[in-house]
Amino acid sequence: MTDQIIKLGDWLKTPPGRLLQAWEASQFDEAVVDIFGYHALQLGCAEIDTLRTNRMPHRWLAGGSEETPAASAGLLTDFSALPFGANSLDLVTLPHTLELAADPHTTLREVERVLVPEGRVVVCGLNPASLWGLRQRRARLYRHLGGGELYLPGPSELINYWRLRDWLRLLGFEVESGRFGLYRPAARGEAWLQRYRWMDDLGERWWPIFGAVYFVVAVKRVRGMRLLPADWKRRPAMAAAPRPIAGRTSRTGKKHTL
Repeated sequence: MTDQIIKLGDWLKTPPGRLLQAWEASQFDEAVVDIFGYHALQLGCAEIDTLRTNRMPHRWLAGGSEETPAASAGLLTDFSALPFGANSLDLVTLPHTLELAADPHTTLREVERVLVPEGRVVVCGLNPASLWGLRQRRARLYRHLGGGELYLPGPSELINYWRLRDWLRLLGFEVESGRFGLYRPAARGEAWLQRYRWMDDLGERWWPIFGAVYFVVAVKRVRGMRLLPADWKRRPAMAAAPRPIAGRTSRTGKKHTL
């Protein structure tokens, strides 16, 4: 039996989806508020406004599949061939974009192309090494045996946090920050999720890499590039120190320096 496909937009309306959406929205709000520039782009997942606290004058939401309705997206595009020139965007956010993309590595390579040097990419994704990821793998096994229901949206496989870091490093990115969240068990009901909320604080302290979701901020580095300070044009040129030159001797015998 083939896997049941759960759309991300529909899943975010469930109790675990609403919990995840609230956590991720707070992380994006904090991460992008102090990222400056002129052009910012969100790829996919219109249900989460990842750029609402950012102050760049030009911000776009791009949809590339049925996960992002055309009415919500500012533009529709193929994530593996973005309609932007090289080195033209200052910030790109990827809320669950890679795990739902047909070719996540190509999408990430395209993001690297359009980002300016020192531009930032912000990625969030579901962690397969978590209680939620474990339940998803078990549900996939049950589906192949003829029953069961998937817990997380699909159909793509979840991307491991360390695998994502390797991809970023190979593309010339430097990970600026990374964190995990939501350590409570994979329950479907609101009451059970709230009952185990104490596990979030405990998990962040004792098993931080096993959160249900990860959040990564990375910077595009370009080797051999030297950034000039913002006021480099306004700096006065340094005056050369006076140098004595050969002079002539007056009739009084004193030597004068010119």
